[in-house]
Amino acid sequence: MPGSETAAATDQRFDVNLSILFTELRLLERPAAAAAAGFTAAELWWPWTDAPVPDQSDVDALKKAIEGAGVQLVGLNFYAGQLPGPDRGALSIPGEESERFRANIDVAAGFAESLGCKALNALYGNRVEGVDPAVQDELALENLVLAARAADRIGAILLVETLNKPESSLYPLVSAPAGVEVVDRVNEATGLGNTRFLMDLYHLSMNGEDLPAVIEQYTAKTGHVQIADNPGRGAPGTGSLPLEELIGRLRKAGYDGWIGLEYKPGDRPSAEAFGWLPAEARAAG
Repeated sequence: MPGSETAAATDQRFDVNLSILFTELRLLERPAAAAAAGFTAAELWWPWTDAPVPDQSDVDALKKAIEGAGVQLVGLNFYAGQLPGPDRGALSIPGEESERFRANIDVAAGFAESLGCKALNALYGNRVEGVDPAVQDELALENLVLAARAADRIGAILLVETLNKPESSLYPLVSAPAGVEVVDRVNEATGLGNTRFLMDLYHLSMNGEDLPAVIEQYTAKTGHVQIADNPGRGAPGTGSLPLEELIGRLRKAGYDGWIGLEYKPGDRPSAEAFGWLPAEARAAG
């Protein structure tokens, strides 16, 4: 999506994932850095990987940093274990991790509500050796129902994300249909209809899926989109994914939500990793 070729994408709303971009800075400095780069919206993985229930002073400091930068938080992960790291969520893992996820639900929802964030992402968690997958799936449904109800209480949606098998070999949701099946199951269990698919085009492409077909089939059930180029998970234009075309397809399919920039900046400061997106397209109206 280099240069003027981005014109077709500029009427889409973009946000910056501050857990993968600007990580050369301290967490509390990242919202202002995103604003300085021209962005008015951001998303986050759960910022305190060891603390599903962090000190209130830490929560308050991050809230102040986001508000002070004039940036809108549009997406937040629930506690997901060591991410970045070996973990891919906690909600399907019996024992302590499931309990940590449950302890985090109201904390994450409260933080999201305090900032007007309307999307909460619940990563499913890896398969555990020696545990029946059916047992994990039953636990996952219980916890996702709790999370969906908490999201509903603050007027938000719950997101379920598909990852990719090459990089997340123990994660069971490694296709769009698998992710959407969980979405449907949670909505059926709650009756709320507020659980949606998180369509990450990078992960889906790594799985070798037909992206135009996925967009055509599942946009109506999609609550958030994330992008990175492939190979390399870098900025658009660093790989071979036709991201401009895919964003256009999403728009034609009726998607008018956020597109999260969840890519690696490469061997340069994050502020230099947005040349593909014209300055006037970075601030969301």
